[in-house]
Amino acid sequence: MVKFTAEELRRIMDYKHNIRNMSVIAHVDHGKSTLTDSLVAAAGIIAQEVAGGVQMTDTRADGAERGITIKSTGISLHYKMTDEALKSYKGERNGNEYLINLIGSPGHVDFSSEVTAALRITDGALGLVDCIEGVCVQTETLLRQALGERIRPVLTVNKMDRCFLELQVYPEKGTVAFSAGLHGWAFTLTNFAKMYASKFGVDESKMMERLRGENYFDPATKKWTSKNTGSATSKRGFVQFCYEPIKQIINTCMNDQKDKLWPMLTKLGVTMKSDEKELMGKALKKRVMQTWLPASSALLEMMNFHLPSTSTGQRYRVENLYEGPLDDQYANATRNCDPEGPLITPPSDKGRFFAFGRVFAGKVHTCLQVRIMGPNYVPGEKKDLYFKNV
Repeated sequence: MVKFTAEELRRIMDYKHNIRNMSVIAHVDHGKSTLTDSLVAAAGIIAQEVAGGVQMTDTRADGAERGITIKSTGISLHYKMTDEALKSYKGERNGNEYLINLIGSPGHVDFSSEVTAALRITDGALGLVDCIEGVCVQTETLLRQALGERIRPVLTVNKMDRCFLELQVYPEKGTVAFSAGLHGWAFTLTNFAKMYASKFGVDESKMMERLRGENYFDPATKKWTSKNTGSATSKRGFVQFCYEPIKQIINTCMNDQKDKLWPMLTKLGVTMKSDEKELMGKALKKRVMQTWLPASSALLEMMNFHLPSTSTGQRYRVENLYEGPLDDQYANATRNCDPEGPLITPPSDKGRFFAFGRVFAGKVHTCLQVRIMGPNYVPGEKKDLYFKNV
């Protein structure tokens, strides 16, 4: 992740296939703002050391005092994917640079209207679930709301640093991540599948299947089974190849066993800077995990691979976004994400409402006269229709 210049931003804006508009949704206190901080830190906007404490998407003082997010807040991130990561990406794209417009929204039920506004202008959502508390009431409510807007979701099981127990989860094709937002690390099964695929002589997709569900490996016999054989050395693939390596690294850091740690990191291809090698305990653990399994790489690659681009999302969401005839020039411009078409933006609520905006088609500039269609507007009529200048 890197900062982008104005020139780079203008260039990427022309690449419709490389833009992701997505919301972060979760039950209150499941870690949305903290995890978002880790992504913002990876872009160089804030220091990695303070990620989680800044709460970049909590813009109101009263919300900070209450420890909750009150207003939805947007931030744009410029992400350059590695050539290695792009090998497994089959979608349309222009180069390796991506613009990720991310909206952090409230999790408290009292501010659900903020989530509604955020979901209307996004195509994908990153859902968070606290690994201790699990799926809560607002988790289900927000997910239903997102699906109603035809938003495509991906998931991260967050706060992994709170609980290191055996987790029986069933992530599908890399759309589930496991994260520790406060400490800035995360992984998908893709990360570990790449490590072990060559060792077992199978492709990554096959290895991913072995790292989830009822798949057990016994190092004594070097065999995989679909049932636990009862052997003391037979363990679930996820536990043996994901959970235990992480636990071993964390314990080694916390016990300051650097004579064991450095060889382990060398095998993993992790290089620490000279000043970082002087860290101890929690500080060492945090830096090692951020270097080995950076949250930005795991989460943003998952979003880029599995959430729709602006051009893809608008093709099937046009019926949710436009209330007029679905075969007129406005619907077609929205469906095609056409920059040369008429200006199309989302509808607004009654009254004077400052909200997130998104251009679905056309181009917007100052002094441009636009038609504002209120909530009671009927296509073809003049009631609740206004003309204003940008």
